[in-house]
Amino acid sequence: MLNWKTSAIAGLAVMTTTLTGCAGLNTGAASSAPAGGTGAAKAKPAACSDANPYVAVALPNLTNPYYVAMKKGFEEEGASAGFKVEVQIANDDDANQLAQVQAMLQKKPCALALNAVKSEPAAGIVKAANDAGVPVFTVNVIVDENALKAQGATIMQYLGADNKAGGTQTGEQVLKDLGADAKLNIGFVTEPDERPVVIRDEGFTEAISKNPNAKVVAKVDGNVKPDDSLKVTSEMMQGHPEINVIFASTGPAAYGAIQATEGKDVKVYGFCASELKLTDSYPSCVAQEPEDYGRRVIQQVKAWNGGGSVEAQILRPLKLFVKPDTPGPGFVG
Repeated sequence: MLNWKTSAIAGLAVMTTTLTGCAGLNTGAASSAPAGGTGAAKAKPAACSDANPYVAVALPNLTNPYYVAMKKGFEEEGASAGFKVEVQIANDDDANQLAQVQAMLQKKPCALALNAVKSEPAAGIVKAANDAGVPVFTVNVIVDENALKAQGATIMQYLGADNKAGGTQTGEQVLKDLGADAKLNIGFVTEPDERPVVIRDEGFTEAISKNPNAKVVAKVDGNVKPDDSLKVTSEMMQGHPEINVIFASTGPAAYGAIQATEGKDVKVYGFCASELKLTDSYPSCVAQEPEDYGRRVIQQVKAWNGGGSVEAQILRPLKLFVKPDTPGPGFVG
């Protein structure tokens, strides 16, 4: 069995390249957010004038190495920037995350950094922050745009991976490795309730559609958990023994899928399982840098608080790894 690591991730140098905007991607942010705010916060909270402004951070869990790394980025960059950062962990419970954010809003933060548990329920959290006059900087998980509209809620900024590009990169690598006209029966281990994951799936599907002999035969919900992904992948393989490629659209899904397909003539591609060596059966993956994302959100809050404009959307590139690479600490799916 693979080890689902929860140890803290080593520091990463902050990259200098920023990608902004993506046609057709609606993250709920305004087109730009100048000093003073638009929509989510029309005037800065009083706490922003404190010597060490309080910044509230809400994360889903610490069982996924992704969030261990992100927490480290928030805390270290926050201390460096002169912020007082409080991180609350929801243990993958939407209601718990809402309650945690409501409690932090009572402390009147300068800003809220939100990595939601799930896309749709997060709109209620954004609305609570809006009502408190606190700007919301979302990261990684996109808050459902329709739910935001229904709530009359807005965010200041979204920052995360260029998920569609990551799915496209992976699909293109499959065709490069296995052949542009190879017979591919593909199974997905995904998470249909998280918008970024759906976007990854869309990018992968578009890329493999260039092969007329490639088809998606089944999709299962791995729930962004290794054990769940192992279970549903095993069931999918039993029901569709013709599957010869699996696209795992999260790191935890990759862990589970790799275990479920051990000893079978099936290749697993997708978003990287943390620090797991690539092999013939797990030939390639793309990785995010969540520690860097946490750092960048703090930098964006600091820029906004200092009177600068912040982009409504920042999409970060993903790094492609191929066998026999091993993604290093901090490079995760």
